[in-house]
Amino acid sequence: MHSNQEIGKTTELKASYFLQKNGLRLVTTNYQCRRGEIDLIMQDQCTLVFVEVRFRNNPYFGGAFASVDRKKQNRLRCAAQHYLLRYHSSKIPPCRFDVVGATTKNLVWLKDVF
Repeated sequence: MHSNQEIGKTTELKASYFLQKNGLRLVTTNYQCRRGEIDLIMQDQCTLVFVEVRFRNNPYFGGAFASVDRKKQNRLRCAAQHYLLRYHSSKIPPCRFDVVGATTKNLVWLKDVF
């Protein structure tokens, strides 16, 4: 049996490969600051993409996408703002937030979700 951390890291790796196959370029993984964490930061042409990766073994209770609630969205926004001020303070690029929902069988990518 795998720990939640192992499953999370494996799922993030799969999501990263999936997004790269679909034309995005990996910038960094697991960006952390005091106010939150971003699983993947990718580049989609000129747009910086902050990606939340969610794994749910069980589709009940809304599945992976429903788990990205307002509280989680706010933490992601704060972490993204921290990243932008730290690395892009002179010129902030266009940005979006994507979510990759994963189960044991597939990945689903939703673009610009909030």
